[in-house]
Amino acid sequence: MKFTFEPEQFAFRDAVRRFLVVEAVPEVLRAFWETQSGRSPEMRAKVTDQGLTALSVPEAFGGMGLNDLDWILILQELGYHGIPESLSDSAYLGVDILRNLPDGVALKKEWLERIAAGKARIAVGHPVNPFVADAAIADLLLLWHDDEVHATTPDAVKLTLQPSLDQSRRLYRVEWQPSAATRVCDAATGAPIWRDACDRAALSVASQLRGLAKRMLDLGVDYSAQRKQFGRPVGSFQALKHHLANVAVAVEFAGPVIHRAAYSMAHGHPQRAAHVSHARVVAGEAAWLAARNSMQAHGAMGYTWETDLQMFMKHAWALDSAWGTRAFHKSRVTAAVLADGMALGPGATFI
Repeated sequence: MKFTFEPEQFAFRDAVRRFLVVEAVPEVLRAFWETQSGRSPEMRAKVTDQGLTALSVPEAFGGMGLNDLDWILILQELGYHGIPESLSDSAYLGVDILRNLPDGVALKKEWLERIAAGKARIAVGHPVNPFVADAAIADLLLLWHDDEVHATTPDAVKLTLQPSLDQSRRLYRVEWQPSAATRVCDAATGAPIWRDACDRAALSVASQLRGLAKRMLDLGVDYSAQRKQFGRPVGSFQALKHHLANVAVAVEFAGPVIHRAAYSMAHGHPQRAAHVSHARVVAGEAAWLAARNSMQAHGAMGYTWETDLQMFMKHAWALDSAWGTRAFHKSRVTAAVLADGMALGPGATFI
């Protein structure tokens, strides 16, 4: 099978890229991240105008009804420009949980419509990701308990802010008491919802990590062209070229794996969990390699607050532990590969 994206998907990605190039320059992000919440209502309104909050909301609730393949290119752009994943937590992950709830659940219609209109921020908590991003400023918390889906608000739980080197996110430990009042659906209904939600969350992280890796590579290339040693740009030295070329290869090879995982999620492939974990592993490794080698291109300057590189490095380092560590995802890939009846080899890579 030959896989490629539709021209409309590329066009939408390019429109989002042009928007972020203007509205999400590093100086603007620094100003946001130095505030108490790390967020900007003005930026959120502009993102809503771009249609991102309505992207995967079903048309019946005022959205576009698009799927994982439409999101995947956008998520990489969000990573490249350092946009915190709170947008994807609401408009991708939160929507995924809400739209898969039974039709009789009262909050489904209300919150999907609010998300589509850009008037709701959703935070999601699950044991595989114990620290909940933006829990204090969320309008609704969707929480796991024994595979049940529970919904509550920040004022009804105890929140403890967790220290993080990543200034783009505010992470919280959420202490709460499950009850019949907070329960949205039972475990039998909630188990498949949470399973796919966790996979989509990991896919979102993988996509953002690849975008971050590309940004760190570009920063390393740009700086090495400007920094001179012995009267020559350091980027002209073969040793540095090899380091940055290794990053370029890792970033490029991560792309098809991520796209394959998005295809699997969109089409309900039985091995979608393994495909997502594969994408998560290769994207994390590409991001770490990009951070290390771009840092070498910058020299000691790369660690300083004045350089843009440190912003993207810290975001990548912290994000690599979200929704399962690489060890967790490697174990899932291992289990799938060693399972009886697993189809392996070139003929089974895209079926």
